[in-house]
Amino acid sequence: MKLLEHEARNIFAEYGIPVPEGEVIRSPGELGAVMEKLGDRFVLKAQVEVGGRGKKGGVIVADRSNGVERASSLFCMDIGGMPVREVLAVEYLEIQHEYYLSISVDRSRKCALILFSEKGGVDIESLARDQPDALRRAAIPVLLDRVPPFMIRDLLSGAPAEIGDVINRLYAVFCKKDALLAEINPLAITRSGIYAADAKLVIDDNALRRQGIAQNRDLTEREREAEKHGFSYVELKGDIGVIGNGAGLTMATLDLIHYYGGSAANFLDVGGGADQERVMHAVRLVASDPSVRVIVVNLLGGITRCDEVARGIIAARVRQPIIVRLAGTNEREGREILGSSGYRMLDSMEQVVQAAVEATR
Repeated sequence: MKLLEHEARNIFAEYGIPVPEGEVIRSPGELGAVMEKLGDRFVLKAQVEVGGRGKKGGVIVADRSNGVERASSLFCMDIGGMPVREVLAVEYLEIQHEYYLSISVDRSRKCALILFSEKGGVDIESLARDQPDALRRAAIPVLLDRVPPFMIRDLLSGAPAEIGDVINRLYAVFCKKDALLAEINPLAITRSGIYAADAKLVIDDNALRRQGIAQNRDLTEREREAEKHGFSYVELKGDIGVIGNGAGLTMATLDLIHYYGGSAANFLDVGGGADQERVMHAVRLVASDPSVRVIVVNLLGGITRCDEVARGIIAARVRQPIIVRLAGTNEREGREILGSSGYRMLDSMEQVVQAAVEATR
């Protein structure tokens, strides 16, 4: 789950990483009291879980004469489909140099990956693509409680030595907060010292309860509903709903939809041993997406009984057509139940997917 900037910077400050003076406001009227702490110039930053806020007008410089007016304009904005309900007002920094620093999970190496660049404040993906030598990397096993001095020397390679302390403090945040990403961009050098001028922290969804976070804000309403039923569910951007059992079979169904020129609206793995009620909830969940025009149900009956699946499909009573492929335990009974209710069944995964793609054209 992505934290808002003000949440991340509070954690950074707790771990001793310097952050500029600032405060969150929830209406333009609250800015008056905050301006007294920030000086003549300050920065207003929309607090939304969207990347590239600056390019979308969500980060603006203001002063005492126009601060309330500019804050009002931010609260009227919609950035990446998200309304601005909070604004972080922070002191304006006279930046002498900007660096980039992040720590993320390197899944291929099963360790933490530290990235450092003397070019901060940029699109790091573009920098990595266009100037790969501008990024220095260090892979560190998370069993270590500190970044070894030789790694810090290699990362800094002439950059100010005090950044080494920030690297170790950010690494502590990364480990203690079960983070997938901890990022400072830019890490700013000023006359008065070094500051995390921006803060990003992404917490592992599986560790939210351990971190005292009650709800994953990144989930859509349907994804929250799927979580209640224990479904593996991901929303996509197509118009063909997909229900399978087993991640491999469900992924293969999505691949075939793409191969035949269609577009999947979701990934839903109903799991093994799904009974009538579980299948019914899965079908209703997929059908609740207004973009879904047809639903593919592709299940292999092992511990899952095809007759239970058939009854669940019928009990769901959804408006979209459902094209079904069932194979395995009680397959004949399942086919008879669905056939008697007028559902379309085909023998192979390829046939089901092709029929669904045709139905959307």
